[in-house]
Amino acid sequence: MRVLLQRVTAARVTVDDHVVGHIDPAAHGAPHGLVALVGVTHGDTEATAKTLADKAWRLRILDGERSAADLGAPFLVVSQFTLYADTTKGRRPSWNAAAPAPIAESLVDAFVATLRNLGATVATGRFGAHMHVDLTNDGPVTVLLEG
Repeated sequence: MRVLLQRVTAARVTVDDHVVGHIDPAAHGAPHGLVALVGVTHGDTEATAKTLADKAWRLRILDGERSAADLGAPFLVVSQFTLYADTTKGRRPSWNAAAPAPIAESLVDAFVATLRNLGATVATGRFGAHMHVDLTNDGPVTVLLEG
């Protein structure tokens, strides 16, 4: 599993011109939130999803070296199978390393559920949809978690 975390001041995802998920960290009293782009590969498990969600929640990449757990910062979680693109041959990426949709969806859901169980406010995109993600990356701070 790969989780690309971006520290943001605001973010939203739209599908067919409708906002399906958004975060406004200031409304939660936090200076930042986190966008988590989540990719799932073969062999990932619910334990992997839970471990990486806990890591994302506690990772000290917000103001003053604090975590989302410290500040109550919200998350916007978006499934992102393209994190497993293989570009080693030719000019057309291969997606063979990405898990099949039913498996990937359940593990992205487990990632989201774990964040919520830890106390996070979580908005999401829509699995499998063509999404537009708008965000204001602050810093910029972008961190890749792998498990």
